[in-house]
Amino acid sequence: MHHAALIPWLDPATIIGTAGPWALLVVCFIVFAETGLLVGFLLPGDTLLVIAGLLSHAIAGSEHGVFGINVWFVALLIGLSAFVGGEVGYVIGHKGGPAVFERKESGLFSKKNVERTNAFFERFGGITVILARFVPIVRTFAPVAAGVGHMPWRKYTLYNLIGAILWGFGLTMFGYAIGFIPPVADFVESYIDLILLAAVGGTALVTLWHYLRERYKAKKEAEAGHDVVTDAAEAEALTLDSEVFDRAPDLDGDGKH
Repeated sequence: MHHAALIPWLDPATIIGTAGPWALLVVCFIVFAETGLLVGFLLPGDTLLVIAGLLSHAIAGSEHGVFGINVWFVALLIGLSAFVGGEVGYVIGHKGGPAVFERKESGLFSKKNVERTNAFFERFGGITVILARFVPIVRTFAPVAAGVGHMPWRKYTLYNLIGAILWGFGLTMFGYAIGFIPPVADFVESYIDLILLAAVGGTALVTLWHYLRERYKAKKEAEAGHDVVTDAAEAEALTLDSEVFDRAPDLDGDGKH
């Protein structure tokens, strides 16, 4: 096993012995934040889920991987985090109303992201809540948009549950299944700490890159004299009509449902 000596806390034995539960907690929080917090779109959820599944394979020192528990529990906890995040995002939108969209283009929020999410709802109707799980940015804003537009809670929760199972639980198990491919399994066994380093460091770098890029774009637009503030009227215009949530999906993109 190749150890990342300069970062000893990435040693799997250390993680399993002392910080195992916290490692899984970090993953679950990131998954929660992707749909429960409006800044979650900065986080690379898909990649993290697959890696979490890979890291759940048995390694030296633990028959259940770096998290120290069976992969089924890992996947269930991640799926639960995805579901709870979706519910929180809906509540934020439902309670906050259009004012949730009313803010300055700070790099953490963009009216264009909301408009992109609205376009998904216009095309796919209520099942956008399911499909959005697999689309970065849209999965962050879809729960809030559904809440602001007062999508029926029971209907939303059903779609949210299905999406959380397919995305959170499903991608984690997919990553675990990949580990049964001999070359991949051998690589994980030999380079587990380097994979951890890539997972932790990669997440931090991607998050920082997204944040700086959005900040730069917002600053450039402001310097060019563009309106970078979403006022009350614009925020109200971003609210979806309730009939959107009842439409059948427009799968061929011809504008007919």
